[in-house]
Amino acid sequence: MEIERKYLLKQLPSNLDSYASKKIAQGYLCTSPVVRVRRSNDSYYMTYKGAGLMVREEYNLPLTKEAYDHLVQKIDGRLIEKTRYLIPLDGGLTAELDVFEGDLAPLTLVEVEFDSVDAANEFAAPDWFGEDVTESGKYHNSYLSRLENS
Repeated sequence: MEIERKYLLKQLPSNLDSYASKKIAQGYLCTSPVVRVRRSNDSYYMTYKGAGLMVREEYNLPLTKEAYDHLVQKIDGRLIEKTRYLIPLDGGLTAELDVFEGDLAPLTLVEVEFDSVDAANEFAAPDWFGEDVTESGKYHNSYLSRLENS
């Protein structure tokens, strides 16, 4: 089960390059239900996500590079490319800050995953977080993948 809250960004944290990061490319074979293929640095996955906004099922299956390369040719919509920065927060949490590239730039989103719905509901976002868009499907990557190129 995935429990996460998602925010727009008010401002990028200073010293962003000092945090660990991943280069991510992902595309969607299906958006209802969500079936995604992703490259994260040198790791490859296929992911199923169930319906929902803050809470939803999520299953990850490791792929080989060859399987990813084959499947990514079959995606529906754009290939989303972004850099994800992993920023430690209080309470052992991590902010996953996505800086989108290509025609989705300059979009930036930050997600925080939780162990429970109560923890998600009690979370107080840092000042650099912007609007809480958890309940808006407009900011799911599966939705962004289907937007017309700008």
